[in-house]
Amino acid sequence: MTKERGQSRKTNGATQAKVSASPAGRFTDLDQDKLRGGYYTSAEVAHWLCAWAIREASDNVLEPSCGDGAFLAAATERFTQLGVRGPDIADRLTGIEIIPAEAERATDRLRPALGLRAGDVVKMSDFFGWWQDSVQPNFDAVIGNPPFIRYQSFPEPHRSRAMAMMGEQGLSPNRLTNIWVPFVVASAASLRPGGRMALVLPAELLQVTYAAQLRSFLTDRFSRIDIVACNELFFEKAEQEVVLLLADGALAEASETNTCRVTMTEAATVGEITKRKPAALLKAAQPKTIQHDNEKWLKYFLTTREIAFMRELRQAENTTAMVTHASVDVGVVTGKNEFFVLSGEQVEALGLEGYTTPLVSRSVQLRGTRLGKTDWKTLSRAGDRVHLLNISAAQASKLSSALRRYIRDGEEKEYHKGYKCSIRRPWFTVPSVWTPDGFMFRQIYDFPRIVLNNSGATSTDTIHRLTSKSGKPERVIANTYTWLTAASAEIEGRSYGGGVLELEPTEAERLMMPAKLNGAMPLAEADRLTRAGALDTVLEENARIVLMGHMGLSSADCVILRDIWTKMRDRRMGRRRGARGKAAQDSGS
Repeated sequence: MTKERGQSRKTNGATQAKVSASPAGRFTDLDQDKLRGGYYTSAEVAHWLCAWAIREASDNVLEPSCGDGAFLAAATERFTQLGVRGPDIADRLTGIEIIPAEAERATDRLRPALGLRAGDVVKMSDFFGWWQDSVQPNFDAVIGNPPFIRYQSFPEPHRSRAMAMMGEQGLSPNRLTNIWVPFVVASAASLRPGGRMALVLPAELLQVTYAAQLRSFLTDRFSRIDIVACNELFFEKAEQEVVLLLADGALAEASETNTCRVTMTEAATVGEITKRKPAALLKAAQPKTIQHDNEKWLKYFLTTREIAFMRELRQAENTTAMVTHASVDVGVVTGKNEFFVLSGEQVEALGLEGYTTPLVSRSVQLRGTRLGKTDWKTLSRAGDRVHLLNISAAQASKLSSALRRYIRDGEEKEYHKGYKCSIRRPWFTVPSVWTPDGFMFRQIYDFPRIVLNNSGATSTDTIHRLTSKSGKPERVIANTYTWLTAASAEIEGRSYGGGVLELEPTEAERLMMPAKLNGAMPLAEADRLTRAGALDTVLEENARIVLMGHMGLSSADCVILRDIWTKMRDRRMGRRRGARGKAAQDSGS
């Protein structure tokens, strides 16, 4: 990206370390901005966060991943507003940066205001190594934009230091832990009693399972937490929603009995945030009560009444989690769909008849609430790739000449060297091929649809596989077409910058359903209406039959569920529409 005037590239020590410390070529297949965690943070956002976090002329401030010094420059201006003289500001600022070139840029950026003392601000070090060697807590405020890097892409020894630090703070990281998490933990542990954190973080903070420990950690250590969210994405190239975390009133000791107030403030644009003073923006935020039970903070986009209503429903006798009625598993992981997922024409041309299994490979192939054999044959005739190369153990021992040729062709293209294929013996046999009772969308744009499988097909891992525990999958699936299941999906799933809602199997199994499966709109009728674009008619009828008729909810209760679903859905899909609109503007269309 080209750096815009008034913007600074958010880079960071730990992320940059990966570029310099990794073996040649190890990360060459990654986008370099993703590799560095390097996305733009506007000067306006940096100044806004510093205005909130730095309150006294005597505050001691840390920026744990300073990059080229955007937040340090904003902090310098904030101290100047508070009456601190230039050189004295250097006594109050500490920035950590591991890459010499970035540290030099940050120092040069500060020199006009701090003179020779600018060189005292930026410490060239791995943040976690510096943290282990320094005396903490020592700061009144932590500001910045930690790196967003996957665990697997974070090099040693920095990763081990980060994970060890989390363990010392009572958390149990795993291989799903993104590196922004230990940055937040160490930052919180660096604060003196009464201290504050103002950080730009991915919205994963609100919703992913691996951040559940962090959510509890933060509510145990602060008296108030404000989340500021914006439907206009803070970073143009980021693939996920970003939020501003304002954590205030650090405690001397963490306590599970701490009463932490959490508020959620939303804005349509970044400008609506930065043009208002922090205190004015946050004044109208309605505090929500925290429950230490791994609740996702997505719930705090709802009103206090809506939150209480959803909690009551979760505990009510007339509701249960989907796992009571069905299990949800990932689809088939082939390791190389280009090789294993074929069209009917390819199967015939390559002579692979008898070696394939019917397949659903894309959610767009599931148009209604049922998939029958006729539907699958229609897809196959249309040229869709709905055939899975599925070689049994018996077949693997005696391959046809056509299959041998196809396998040799795959090996010439080095498909067998990919990770998933390389750990299989033989590499061309795909495990866990079985036919589910139903298909469940993994990535959801509107409604969390589940489709009855009467086709004999299985699915790739883009679509989850559902198995009924009662032997009555049609009844299970029919009872998911309600505002109850839709509303809980918006809370249990996680959304990304493009407006997609994603459900992992464990999250899908938490979706709320009726405890007793009575009647619902017949799936045949629901299928006809859904294919005709009349899903709302299905939901309205099931509100009458299922929610009110069998579960005993009132019409007002149904309205609350409908409103929760549509509000949360429209919020995330608004980001998708906004991104499309911007793309159209950029392309001149």
